[in-house]
Amino acid sequence: MGQGSKGFIYAALSAACFGMLAVLGKLALARGFAPTEILQYRFGFASLMLLGWFALTDRSVLRAGPKTLLKAAFLGIGLYPVQSLCFMSSLKYIPAATTSLILYFYPVAVTLLSALLFKTRLDRVVALSLSLLVAGCGLVFYDAFLRSISQTGLTLAVASMLIFSLYLLCLEYLLKGENPRTISVYVVIATGLVYTLLAPPTGFMELDLSSKALSVLLGLVPTALAVTLLYRAVELVGSAKASICSTIEPITTVLASALVLGEDIVAVQVAGMALILFGIALPNLHVLVLAKRAAEPESDPAP
Repeated sequence: MGQGSKGFIYAALSAACFGMLAVLGKLALARGFAPTEILQYRFGFASLMLLGWFALTDRSVLRAGPKTLLKAAFLGIGLYPVQSLCFMSSLKYIPAATTSLILYFYPVAVTLLSALLFKTRLDRVVALSLSLLVAGCGLVFYDAFLRSISQTGLTLAVASMLIFSLYLLCLEYLLKGENPRTISVYVVIATGLVYTLLAPPTGFMELDLSSKALSVLLGLVPTALAVTLLYRAVELVGSAKASICSTIEPITTVLASALVLGEDIVAVQVAGMALILFGIALPNLHVLVLAKRAAEPESDPAP
């Protein structure tokens, strides 16, 4: 399996894990958790999990020089905590579907910014793919357009999307010459330290068993697994392609919302999911076709 294919798979798995964040966040908010408390448990447990895992399996990942730690601090203190807080806070005011819809305009923002800053080529295939993704998200979350949207929630969700787009672009630049797993570990640790200061976990032992389990899941699924896979995907295929493939996240959110929160899925949403999957597959198939053509030996000239 080539690096490009691995990158797309990592991005899809990361998206599926990230797709659980809104659902788990809604469950935590319903239990009376504050947004900063949710994020402390999320990044705090993720830090412990990542440190424990790599201490047992590959200690070289934990070796980082001052330059690497400085990059991680910039991402983990300057950008990621703000983006995460905007996302989680928006869930207090607007439905998870609406927040996800707004967040998932970030592939368009990332691709356009990549073209502007890094001179990434925008061909017809990428343009068509982005159009399909936007249309698919609109159908998946069609009901969001029919609801009265809180201006506070809307502003927070848009801010989350814009900061996340900037975060991915900075990530692509800062990953050059770095081990993505090392960066991911120390970014999570830095963010965890920020929220430990903002919301010390002094009340964790007083939580019931279900709330404790929910806190651990927040650290494992949409954080430890999702962040590590995303960093690896960006390293292999770049932020623009990783963000396009990552659009599988809203499908995960809708399915998980139906199973966990009891929300209905209607035919229009199924059609939207199909458009999203096609939008993801289109550029990937195009890359595979080009790679196959490049690998084919040139035919001998006619005598």
